[in-house]
Amino acid sequence: MSIVPEFLDAAKWLGLLTLLVAGLTILGFRLQWGIRFRLVGITGFLIVLGVGSFALSLGLYQHTAIPGAVAYTTVYDTGATHAVIVVKNDINPETLEATLRQAAYSLFSSGRYAQPGESQLVVRARTLIHPNPGISQPLYLGEVRRSLFQRADENMDVSIDESQFQILQQYQETSGIDIKS
Repeated sequence: MSIVPEFLDAAKWLGLLTLLVAGLTILGFRLQWGIRFRLVGITGFLIVLGVGSFALSLGLYQHTAIPGAVAYTTVYDTGATHAVIVVKNDINPETLEATLRQAAYSLFSSGRYAQPGESQLVVRARTLIHPNPGISQPLYLGEVRRSLFQRADENMDVSIDESQFQILQQYQETSGIDIKS
């Protein structure tokens, strides 16, 4: 669902209201009304609101939806070159790949800080298993590397750690968790 049409509609109505209030302001100056300077302020404020709504209607944030991706939570993000997401432990490798691509698109920002020589954002996916009561073990299931500088990076490098998936599958079998496919 896109909110862009609502911002464009709001900008249109704010523009019309601004013209109406500007007309009242001109009329107020011609007739020497006492509220004429307040009308100037109201007109200026409406101009700011209208321009802001129009700017937001341009769709400054482009969300890319990857088919097959599942919900994830970002648990670590340096604001630079590294981020970690958490996925549920009933995930399969195909879904993880789509989810990593989704996270790489969603976490892209042109404002990320990079040291000289660093040009890639690394997003790692992990899940938690509990082999014994009171013990949590993180499993890093895979990672994606993408460019820090290009929004539409078609050369993302997704790597899935099959050995970690085997550990996850063994945990699911021994703990009686139903594995979704």
